[in-house]
Amino acid sequence: MMSAFLSRKTNAQFDAPKIKGTAEQQKAVDELHQQFTMTTEKARIIVKRFMEEMQKGLDCEGATVPMIPSFVTGRPTGEEKGKYLALDLGGTNLRVCEFELKGDGNFSVHQQKYVVAEEYKTGEMRRLCDFIADCVDNFITEYDSSSQDRYEQLQLGFTFSFAVNQTAINRGTLMHWTKGFNCTGAINKDVVTMLQDAFLRKNIHVNIAALVNDTVGTLMANAYRHPETTMGIILGTGTNAAYYEKLKNIKKWKGEDTVFEEMVVNMEWGAFDRERRVLPFTIYDNKLDRESINPHQQLFEKMMSGMYLGEIARNAILQYVDCRVLFNGESSPDLNRQWGFETSYMSAIVEDNTTDLEAVRHVLEEILQIPSTTLGDRQVIQYICMAVGRRSARLAACGIAGVLAHTENLDHDTVIAIDGSVYEFFPNFEKDMVRALQELFGDDITNRVKFNLARDGSGFGAAMIAMMAHKAALAKDIKA
Repeated sequence: MMSAFLSRKTNAQFDAPKIKGTAEQQKAVDELHQQFTMTTEKARIIVKRFMEEMQKGLDCEGATVPMIPSFVTGRPTGEEKGKYLALDLGGTNLRVCEFELKGDGNFSVHQQKYVVAEEYKTGEMRRLCDFIADCVDNFITEYDSSSQDRYEQLQLGFTFSFAVNQTAINRGTLMHWTKGFNCTGAINKDVVTMLQDAFLRKNIHVNIAALVNDTVGTLMANAYRHPETTMGIILGTGTNAAYYEKLKNIKKWKGEDTVFEEMVVNMEWGAFDRERRVLPFTIYDNKLDRESINPHQQLFEKMMSGMYLGEIARNAILQYVDCRVLFNGESSPDLNRQWGFETSYMSAIVEDNTTDLEAVRHVLEEILQIPSTTLGDRQVIQYICMAVGRRSARLAACGIAGVLAHTENLDHDTVIAIDGSVYEFFPNFEKDMVRALQELFGDDITNRVKFNLARDGSGFGAAMIAMMAHKAALAKDIKA
């Protein structure tokens, strides 16, 4: 199958649009078209390299694409029932949820957010854990139905959105803090053990069954309703993917035997092509990378995710402002500022189908305070945004194609769960992904591969993983 799609002779044809601007502006569009158009042949080269990097990550530690075993095994059937808790810590708020699985892919939810005060973010880790435990206790008291035995242990999935070295389904040591947290006594300590100790101190009958990555959670959140889900993807501020891999193929796996033959792998695919061998970098990508807080890292992510698309477009816009092709050479403080052109602006600009591109004018003149714009200016800006977005979608399709070909999931129906604002809101994003997959695998790929918008991997996904971990622990006890 791999050789079959690599040998296809079909190539996508993308023609640069003709605009109603100056000759220099048309030339700019032609140049941008050349730089940002990713041919089918280029896509095949990227997919081939992507599969090679996947294999390296499965075989050994330290690979560019890490391919991290998630310890999540087994697949939900959609018929599971019961109550499971989820805890989501990763920013300003702590979210506590209780999901009741009702079978047939149905569930209900109660949830509550609690503000994490600065004193807990920067004090002792024990105090933060006590605060979390108090929130969970408050939540259970308020929301847990009376039918639940107060002394029966509830299973909880913990989405801890910080850098963790995970060593078991419910074990992981904190590597470093981010997002304004800097608690003492936590680095290189097991965050699950510390929180579980807080539950024990306060006599809270909750067992942390799983430490959860939100991308793995996205896969599992969708799988309860669609058991044929094989892959979960985040395409939002950042990007990542997770999929089911046969345990025998994870050569670096040194964990204990499981009762299941598959494990979800957290790819961390944003790190792909750190060596800069195949990705179609432009001068605008190079400038973004050079000025970022992590140069030479996460290059795939920097070409695809919402945090960066606006900055790529801004770099391209300013290049043509400096050449006096756009806005008569005039810029503005907002457009000159790094990160000043938001990806959300791009969505509004690409979506504008009015004759005079009124929404584009609104963004440029009223939000970004460009003194004045012509229709030609606005058409060039719209093309830049469209080209950057389309390239992002085609790169995402390359990652998906690599996983599909690697797992040989091309001959039967599969569902791919996707969460994130870029996928959900950027115009034509899914359509552009589908087109790229059709170029690689043929038009009938859409009969077998379906995309599904899957929200709340950090909540419902965490509860699902707690359920699966509990199920796996029970199965292991029976086997023993």
